Amino acid sequence: MAFSVDSRRSLIPTFVYSSTSLSASLVQSDPLPASRSISPPLLSLTEKKKNTSFVIPSPSEPSKIAMYSPAYYATCTVGGMLATGPTHMAVTPLDVVKCNMQIDPAKYKSISSGFGVLLKEQGAKGLFKGWAPTLLGYSAQGACKYGFYEFFKKYYSDIAGPEYAAKYKTLIYLAGSASAEVIADVALCPFEAVKVRVQTQPGFARGLSDGLPKIVKSEGALGLYKGLVPLWGRQIPYTMMKFASFETIVEYLYKYAIPTPKDQCSMPFQIGVSFFGGYIAGIFCAGVSHPADNLVSFLNNSRGATVGDAVKKMGLWGLCTRGLPLRIVMVGSLTGAQWGLYDAIKVFAGLPTTGGAPPPPPATVPAEM
Repeated sequence: MAFSVDSRRSLIPTFVYSSTSLSASLVQSDPLPASRSISPPLLSLTEKKKNTSFVIPSPSEPSKIAMYSPAYYATCTVGGMLATGPTHMAVTPLDVVKCNMQIDPAKYKSISSGFGVLLKEQGAKGLFKGWAPTLLGYSAQGACKYGFYEFFKKYYSDIAGPEYAAKYKTLIYLAGSASAEVIADVALCPFEAVKVRVQTQPGFARGLSDGLPKIVKSEGALGLYKGLVPLWGRQIPYTMMKFASFETIVEYLYKYAIPTPKDQCSMPFQIGVSFFGGYIAGIFCAGVSHPADNLVSFLNNSRGATVGDAVKKMGLWGLCTRGLPLRIVMVGSLTGAQWGLYDAIKVFAGLPTTGGAPPPPPATVPAEM
């Protein structure tokens, strides 16, 4: 049995197709002479369909995430998690050598000898000890760090107002990143405690699954957080430097070094700028946070030790320099990769990359006399 076009279309719910296609089919099925036009009642009908019909978007249409919406913050949270956890896990061998150089410098005298000692005594597997708490801990930290940074940056900017937010933007970056890191370190601290002991105490545990309950059994749940204050001391200055210097470096790059405005640069180019700016920011981060990093390693490795014990044993110079060259390489690479990945994820979701010249403050309108 033959079906007409209209009879076949009547089998499909009308909300699937738009009023544009409906009016087109009407014109095709009942063509009008060139001298005639669609009557007003028919125009009203098609306009009503256009306003009330539910049109299924084409799969090729990109999804649009509104800035500062819950979906925006969720995207930034996921981006921070994916950018931070896997990158930290990738440099686990460097982290293992760095922690052992901090704890036992007589045995692990340099980067090359540290790798040699670990390979000789523990094999290649020894270089990846603690990868599980590293992955999970820094994934949780990164999710909180980037997600809450975007939230607090907007929150403090709204409090300051457009004019003062533009004028004191660096203070906004510092306050937002510090607030975010306070929360992020609470998520990281238990995993960091297990990671340091697994990496620096041979035979303590194989990894997270047996190391975590072992600490809880011997020291209680609070034993997982005894390094929280030194962790704040390490991570808060680190993160403040990481975000504020990155935002400033990227802004200066687009302002003074790159002749093309940011919004006219390709997305791959913008992601490359994010990586470069992140690497430079990471060098500053390593220097600012390194003394506290030595404290975290010392306290998590020595039961009952205090900050005074660490200073007495390592000295101020040792706190500031022991393991620093390796940490500069590690943190610079990490920070560059994290900003590059984070902005790549934002671009994939249809969001702009981080940093760049801020919009000018609104012009003040002179009051009428």
